Amino acid sequence: MNILIFYGSYRADRAGIRLARFLTERFAGEGHDAQLVDAQEVGLPMLDRMYKEYPKGEAPPAMEALAVRIRTADAFVFVTGEYNWGPQPGLKNLTDHFLEEWFWRPAAIASYSAGRLAGARASSIWHAILPEMGMPVIPSTLTVGPIAATLDADGRPLGDAGASLERAFGRFARDLAWWAQAARAQRERVAPPY
Repeated sequence: MNILIFYGSYRADRAGIRLARFLTERFAGEGHDAQLVDAQEVGLPMLDRMYKEYPKGEAPPAMEALAVRIRTADAFVFVTGEYNWGPQPGLKNLTDHFLEEWFWRPAAIASYSAGRLAGARASSIWHAILPEMGMPVIPSTLTVGPIAATLDADGRPLGDAGASLERAFGRFARDLAWWAQAARAQRERVAPPY
């Protein structure tokens, strides 16, 4: 499967990149084509015009390239931190540039924080946002907190918390693969309704 892993922090000391790296490596280890999409590297401006609102061929190059990657993906993972009980603005901004490109493919949510709540409040908000954008959200989630006690700077698991994350990843990955395979089979069998 082709899995895009989205990460959206723009902060100088981005702790969540550890989780994004962990997921990219682990999904690749399961035999998937797992690619990290870092909102900061993509560098889209604050939303003024959605991709679909540009005349064909006139979207900014970074937006055009990402639209192709989204349309050809089988599944998505959203790695989200929590800012004041809400989603990270960088990830939300990147996501909002697209709409139909997301349709008919599942999404999974992995949240984190510096504290013990592990980004749970942001995770619950994404559970409402993503289906509105055409993505069914799988029932399994990953929550990591405190992130610095779970993953090192390169995304390698640490101690008991890291071992717990490793165990949780298996079900998370299997659930996402099941939904992605089911969605792919249905898209091949029947054209999406719109």
